[in-house]
Amino acid sequence: MQWEAITWQRMAERLAGHLDDPDNAPEQGSWQRVGIDGAPAAQTGVLAGRLADALRLRGRPSLVVPADGFLRPASLRFEFGREDVDSYLGGWYDTAALWREVFGPTDPGGTGRVLPDLWDPVTDRATRSPYVELPSGGVLLVHGPLLLGHWFPFDLSVHIRLSTGALARRTEESARWTLPAFARYEADTDPASAADAVVRADDPRHPAWTGIGSG
Repeated sequence: MQWEAITWQRMAERLAGHLDDPDNAPEQGSWQRVGIDGAPAAQTGVLAGRLADALRLRGRPSLVVPADGFLRPASLRFEFGREDVDSYLGGWYDTAALWREVFGPTDPGGTGRVLPDLWDPVTDRATRSPYVELPSGGVLLVHGPLLLGHWFPFDLSVHIRLSTGALARRTEESARWTLPAFARYEADTDPASAADAVVRADDPRHPAWTGIGSG
């Protein structure tokens, strides 16, 4: 891969420009869907927020949806223990709810009525958040870990990559048991090849990326 040094702000502007290009614009009555994939230590929400701001400056409505808002209840996540790697990879996130409440409404002919989150992992209760109407022509921004292994229908995907050492350094002590899960994700899914753009963020102050079209 060839890397280009870039700021997060400039990256967001480049991504917004790509989405706003007439060649990539959604059809009448449709939406664009963007996935920003990366481990929690990669702080995918930062780029998602900057991209949402850049889109709004272009007059494009957007909605940021964190995957962590679709965690399953603790009784299901911890069924095989609190540090079970297999469960983390395949059972922590309610992918069926994401398909139903987030991607389904933004399919062609959908309603655009998206549920921004479903479950609060802190209180372990439903969030009861109201649905949000994303106007046609808007952009859905989903961010979080392990997104590229579920065949989600992204029009544009970005993978924020951390080296093994950087991931270990930047992962909180209480979450380091997830490191083998991300090693398996890299080996099995190869998100750097699946994504349209890859960001190298070992030092978050000095990111670099491949540009769009690397996958």
